[in-house]
This record gives sequence, structure tokens and C-alpha cells, in this order.
Amino acid sequence: MNRLVRGLCLWVAMTMVLSACHEVEEWENDPRGNFDALWTVLDAHYCFFEEKGVDWDSVYARYSVRIDDEMTSAQLFEVCAEMLAELEDGHVNLSSASQTSYYRKWWSDYPQNYDERLWQEHYFNFNYLTSGGINYGILPENIGYMQYGSFSNNIGEGNLDAVLAYFATCQGLIIDVRDNSGGNLTNVETLVARFISERQRAGYISHKTGPGHGDFSEPEPFYYDQAEPGRIAWLKPVVVLTNRGTFSAANNFVAIMKTLPNVKIVGDVTGGGGGMPFNSELPNGWSIRFSACPILDPNGATTETGVSPSEGCKVDLDRQAALQGHDTIIDFAVALLKK
Repeated sequence: MNRLVRGLCLWVAMTMVLSACHEVEEWENDPRGNFDALWTVLDAHYCFFEEKGVDWDSVYARYSVRIDDEMTSAQLFEVCAEMLAELEDGHVNLSSASQTSYYRKWWSDYPQNYDERLWQEHYFNFNYLTSGGINYGILPENIGYMQYGSFSNNIGEGNLDAVLAYFATCQGLIIDVRDNSGGNLTNVETLVARFISERQRAGYISHKTGPGHGDFSEPEPFYYDQAEPGRIAWLKPVVVLTNRGTFSAANNFVAIMKTLPNVKIVGDVTGGGGGMPFNSELPNGWSIRFSACPILDPNGATTETGVSPSEGCKVDLDRQAALQGHDTIIDFAVALLKK
């Protein structure tokens, strides 16, 4: 991890430790103890209660009555997973040895707006290049296209030099992060650095300062620097393609790119995931992952519920057109860049 990400992780960890120093609570390794431990760690450290209007005490009252000493581990897991779903947060996951809970409605209630085979077959006849997790090629309109499926796939500086050099004669560039569910913020910084010519405010982060749901520090800015001298930069027009499957670190990438003067966001509202996740453990060994620190966009706005396309750039994938080999979101982006 780079210095920024290490610092953010240390910040979260220290906050958790310091808040725990005031009072150490211990729970029995039984259904009641594990349920209470889960509810309490979220109560003390989850960062979006107020933003989402969740009455966590009321949630406890409704689910607590379903806990009894005779229930199986599977039954306990089911109740706990249902309780966590009240947060409507894709970053909140409970994991046992056999299963992991996951809230899917942040994307499942929306159109997919992405078909991987569509661009592979009809725009490149499967003849595209791959480097550092990036698939890329040049469209007939002399527009560069790069598809990045996951920020968990590390991007090397040499990979980016090769990709951007390949696009040297192109008049514009499309970056497709549809269905990119996130990954490593280091890769976000590495990629963004190629599209800025000076230090850029990348966003703000807050940390927990007390036990209350609203006890957070004033947002502190963090910054990204341009790529090192000698690296290839791209300062010509860019269109970033998004859908509801664009989540977490990918959501953060879109929020930063949207503030750049030569960038347009095209497609659907992203899936959000604007909190930095943290992990804790229950007495029975189950792990809980949850949003602990809110990350705001460069303008200080929340991105937990998603980043909207640029004005006039909300576009859906037309399924009828797709049957004829057209991705209406890509076609819109090409037309925009040709202008």
C-alpha cells in the first residue's frame, strides 16, 4: 500500500483501539453474546447511521427477540445477516467458515447496463490487448478504449506507459469501469495520476471521535500527485463509463475524475460505497466487515449512494440495439468525444 492508504488504515485502526481503551466489553460465546457483540461493534463504529436515517436501537429491539440459546449457528447467522441488511450497505459483510452475508440491492434493483461480450465481439472482434488488468484497443473513430474490471488488479507504471503510448494519436479516450466493484485505493491513485498535471485534492476523510453515531472529526482533505517525470500522461478529453456495478474504490475513482475539466461521466449512477471498510471479530470467530470512515468527494460531498453521470450524460444500454451489436453507452461516449 502507498503512504496515503497506509495512513488511512492506521487512522481507522487507532480510532478503534483508542475508543476501546475506555471500556473493554466481553461477550459470551453463545447466540446472545455473539449477537450483542455484533450489534455493539456496529453501534460504536459504523459511520453512516445518521446519513441513512437508521434507528439502530429500534433494529436491536426487533431482532434481539429472535435470539435464543437453542438456536443453531446457521439460524444465528441468518438473523444477524438480516439485521445487517437494514444498513443497505455493500461494505457490510458477516463471514463464517461456511458463508458470507452480502447486501445486493444496491445494484440488483437497477439495470445492468453492461455486456462484456458486446464490446469484445462487436467493437474489437475479440482482437484487443491486455496489460496490468486493463483491456484496451482503438475504436474505428480513432478513440482509445480501455476497460478496467477491478481495482484489485494491480496496475504497473510500465503497463500504463504502454497503454497510453498506444493511444498517442487518438483524439479521445474512453475508460470503462462498468461492473468494477472496487479494490485497492493505491490503484486508483496510480491511474488518476496519469490524468492530472498538478497536485489534485482527491477527497476528504473523517474518523470516529466518540461513542455517538455522529461523533466524527471534521473532514480532512487528502491529495493525489501527478505521475512522476518521464511517465506518460493523458490530458486530452476522457469519458468514463459507469453503471450501478461501479462500487467502492471504483466509485472513488469516478468521483475524482468527475471533477477534472476534460472528463465526462457517461452511463448510470454508480453503486456508491463511500466508506472505508474495517474488520472486527465476534467471540465465535466470525468476522464482520463494515464502513468505518466516510470518504467524501473532492467537493466535500458524500458518495455513499453513488456518483451521478455528468449533466446530460445519463444513458442506458438499449437491449434491442445490443442485439444488433451496439452498446449505446459506448456509442454515446464516442459521439461526445468526436465533438
